[in-house]
Amino acid sequence: MRQLLRSLIAATVLGAGMLASPLVTADDLSEIKERGVLRHIGVPYANFVSYIKTEEFESLSGLDVEIVKGFAKSLGVKYQYVPAQWDTVVGKLNGQNALYLNSEIVLGEKSPIEGDIIANGVTVLDWREELADFSIDYFPSAVWLVARSDSTLTPIKPSGDINKDINLVKKLIKNKDVLAMEQSCLDPHLYNLYDTGANIILPEPGRKLNEMVPAILNNDAETTLLDVADTLIALEKWPGEIKVIGPISQDQRMAAAFRKNSPKLRHAFNQYLTKIRKDGTYQKLIEKHYPSVFYFYGDYFSESNEADL
Repeated sequence: MRQLLRSLIAATVLGAGMLASPLVTADDLSEIKERGVLRHIGVPYANFVSYIKTEEFESLSGLDVEIVKGFAKSLGVKYQYVPAQWDTVVGKLNGQNALYLNSEIVLGEKSPIEGDIIANGVTVLDWREELADFSIDYFPSAVWLVARSDSTLTPIKPSGDINKDINLVKKLIKNKDVLAMEQSCLDPHLYNLYDTGANIILPEPGRKLNEMVPAILNNDAETTLLDVADTLIALEKWPGEIKVIGPISQDQRMAAAFRKNSPKLRHAFNQYLTKIRKDGTYQKLIEKHYPSVFYFYGDYFSESNEADL
């Protein structure tokens, strides 16, 4: 983590959902094979899921899209993409929407089950694990404080102790405008940011995670929370316009989410992930969609990740 923080800060200086509880009807592996279709629920996000649809054009790509397509092929079934938004992704998997409000899970309206797996760079969080089962993780993450390059805030010097670094960053944001987003890994309640004295700004409904940096560049706020995946993209897209101040969270991990009564499907997905890690497919996909992540997280991608199959 210390090396990652130094690398991210150096890069800025130099380069300047989720899931509901009641299960209505659900398919496990055998039912999916019988149906012949694996339904992938995805919210467009970073380089995990990119989806554009108009009357004359449709495009679908991304790391998670390719992983789930490969998984479907390994099962001998067709792949189907089920588009979702943060406020609908929950119900499409479990049949009932759910929100994380004021550090509590709140169940919402019931909804038809439309998919079998959620994969769009989903961060594994404690409250989400209460409502869904996750695969083995396959992408590293963390939440960072990112500021415009003209901000008076200065990137911290990593101490080697992540807790000290987080506390230092939290002290820096007192009386500062911080853009955050509820119902995501950037939810301020997850990191007790309302206790820091920061002016937490929540975006208007409908804003997407990939619009957080454009928002601060538009002076909607001086800083924003951002996860590592979006930070890597932002540093490449807006070189010299933003800087990483430091960490807001501990290390996090991303994984695919499954209904709790789909253990065989989850197990099969874990086996598939292990296989593509060994045969080099996974490495090539990461190089394609997130080439710079190896610079920051080289150790993660060199480690075996076969636990909890």
